[in-house]
Amino acid sequence: MLAFLASPAMGQETRVAPEGHNPPPATVAQLDSMLGQWVGEGIGGARAYESWLPASSATMVGTFVQETAAGEIMFTEHMYVAEEAGSLFVRLKHFNADLTAWEEKDEMLSFPLLSIDQCAAYFSALTYRGDGDDGMLVAVRMKSDGEEIRELVFRFKRLR
Repeated sequence: MLAFLASPAMGQETRVAPEGHNPPPATVAQLDSMLGQWVGEGIGGARAYESWLPASSATMVGTFVQETAAGEIMFTEHMYVAEEAGSLFVRLKHFNADLTAWEEKDEMLSFPLLSIDQCAAYFSALTYRGDGDDGMLVAVRMKSDGEEIRELVFRFKRLR
């Protein structure tokens, strides 16, 4: 089980898989602490939500919602954490507010597991880790409109 423990803030939250990386053994049961609904500050300080359902078979299903400053939907993500070849992969697709997809019909983003411990799961370019009491930090490396790669960090609190 991934327990969300307090962890000091770090300058770089994400890691990138080296070429030829073999993902370590892991199961979705190790991510049980991610289950539930989360709310926090997202892009531009606007509200963001993330929700994770209990695993069905060997897959957890999640959603992410990024709002605008006006409280409207900017975009959403449909996410899977799936067991594959004895390890974990996060796969996701982005959607605009009108449900048009960012990725092509048969394409999605895929993040293989790099490492997992008691308080964090590091996927290539994507991190989930505990952030104090009832908190979760999610960080992702992405390319902006240009070629610059930047890291987005979302700090969530569990909704009760």
